[in-house]
Order: sequence, then structure tokens, then C-alpha cells
Amino acid sequence: MTRPFRILGLQQIAVGATDKERLRKLWVDILGLSLTGTFRNPSENVDEYIATVGRGPTRVEVDLMEPVDPAKKPAVHDPALNHVGLWVDDLKAAFDWLGAQGVRFAPGGIRKGAGGFDVCFVHPKGSAEAPLSGEGVLIELVQAPPDVISALG
Repeated sequence: MTRPFRILGLQQIAVGATDKERLRKLWVDILGLSLTGTFRNPSENVDEYIATVGRGPTRVEVDLMEPVDPAKKPAVHDPALNHVGLWVDDLKAAFDWLGAQGVRFAPGGIRKGAGGFDVCFVHPKGSAEAPLSGEGVLIELVQAPPDVISALG
């Protein structure tokens, strides 16, 4: 099987809780990750701190998320390890090819993510039309910029 893209490495993990301040205290204040930004999107029910570990093109993002409204979906705090993000060298090719293989994507298609890169999400549950999924894990595919492709490719 020839795939028209490569997974290059880990781009991020996303951790959710009902209180992102408690997450910040552990991940930033205690563990020492760098706080590099924030992101809030009510339509995706997420309010987050963006922390990072490492430097340059191999740094890994750790998103510390809380729901805007804990009663609404998506529930970014349940499960607590919300998703993993993978660098992809050609996101559009990956999206098209994986979809043709029966991979189910979350609604929204390819769009700008919190880090400013184009992203899409492999759904954690399959469906009759698209039975392949993350089997309980939400997987974010992230278009790698040229420096990441060069460093990890």
C-alpha cells in the first residue's frame, strides 16, 4: 500500500479538565513547560493555554484545555487525555487518501487549528460509512511547516 504522505512525529498532546488553571499550575508552574499562548473557540467548546516543551522544529505542544461550557459537546475534559496531534508532511493528501480508505473524520474537515497550522481530526469512533477510527482516541493531523518537514523528514 503506497500512501501519499508521511507522519513525521508528535506535534502535540491535549489534556482537558474542568479547570485549566489547575492544569497550568502542574504543567507550567511545577513541571516547567513554557506558556506560549492561549486559544478560545466557543463553537468548539474550548478555552486553553498552549504550553510547549523542547525547542525549534521538534518542540511539542501541550494544550491545557477546559470547556467553555461543561454541559456542552464536545466535552474537551472527558476523557482527560483529549487528543494527540501528529505532524503530517501533506495534510490534504492524507485527508483525501485516509477518507478513501474508510477513515472517519470529525466534522469540520481541514481548518486552521489553535497553533495556526491547518488541521483535521480522525474521529474516535467509526461509523457504518467510515468504519476506521481512533478507536476511542481523537487524533489531530497537523500540516507540518517546512522547518519541521526538514528536521523530521
